[in-house]
Amino acid sequence: MQNVTIGDVAKAAGVSPATVSRVLNANQGVADELRQRVVAAVDQLGYQPNSQARSLRTRATSVLGLIISDITNPFFPEIARGVEDAAHAAGFSVVLANTDEDLAKEQRYLEVAAAERMAGVVLAPASSAETDIGVLRSRGIPVVTVDRRLLGHPVDSVTVDNLAAAREATLYLVGTGCRRIGFVGGPLATTTAADRLAGYREGLAEAGLPFDPDLVAHGDYRIDGGRTASKHLLQLSPDALFVSNNLMTIGAITALDDAGLRHPHDIALVGFDDQTWQTGLLPPLTLVTQPTYELGKRAATALLDRIRTPEAPPNDVVLPATLAVHEPRR
Repeated sequence: MQNVTIGDVAKAAGVSPATVSRVLNANQGVADELRQRVVAAVDQLGYQPNSQARSLRTRATSVLGLIISDITNPFFPEIARGVEDAAHAAGFSVVLANTDEDLAKEQRYLEVAAAERMAGVVLAPASSAETDIGVLRSRGIPVVTVDRRLLGHPVDSVTVDNLAAAREATLYLVGTGCRRIGFVGGPLATTTAADRLAGYREGLAEAGLPFDPDLVAHGDYRIDGGRTASKHLLQLSPDALFVSNNLMTIGAITALDDAGLRHPHDIALVGFDDQTWQTGLLPPLTLVTQPTYELGKRAATALLDRIRTPEAPPNDVVLPATLAVHEPRR
């Protein structure tokens, strides 16, 4: 594979070498169908534009891209601060982009990162299976995923142990006497949501409780989605809700208020992620807290290491989360 040329890629993709060159240079004048064929051929043949990558490195580009999925979620600005601090300490600047969990919007930003010849990208992928980083790989631009893993692509990742954290939170609720624990999950297109659901199921199994799919409802990691999912579950009379992200926890609290229920007197509630607003909430919530700033800092550090040593094997960094318990007074 070391001698694969642009001509080989063009032949495999059924296009001209000029088209391959335009795709590799993120030229916007290439039809999407042709671009996808070229990217697929690059991946299939293992083509690496090493000379171009070396050229980019000698130009000493000092800009990193940070592509996140929801700038309105307080979780991501804290990650961004960690990325920016680590990048700044190493002499790099950071450009931020927000995808709103939209694959098409995400793809446009990935193409911008390639066109601007960024040194590397920290990415919170909108979909663990469908996010396509081929345009960056074809240009030799390294990627590190943060918070979420990217399936099918051998890239570095920095995440927390979502499965273990969700299992611990579920067992905590069981330990307080809860037996019908409703779970508000996120979109299963992301590994965070899938892992937290798996942890919830493991916690139930470890406690000897059956898994009831009717007690699981999925939201969109936003307030309205959490409120809708919680309202649905409350119709089934659970004795607890475990809500798997911060914004959906706000939605769950709203749903409880709509139903005339009080936490923790009428129903137990556990959330995921730090809640800066909950300092005025009485009683405070039991939460799974993540080392959010550290996630961003470690992701940037991993990306800088990858830029310096592109030949190293991919590395998955998994940080622990902590259950911050506030005992309910029921």
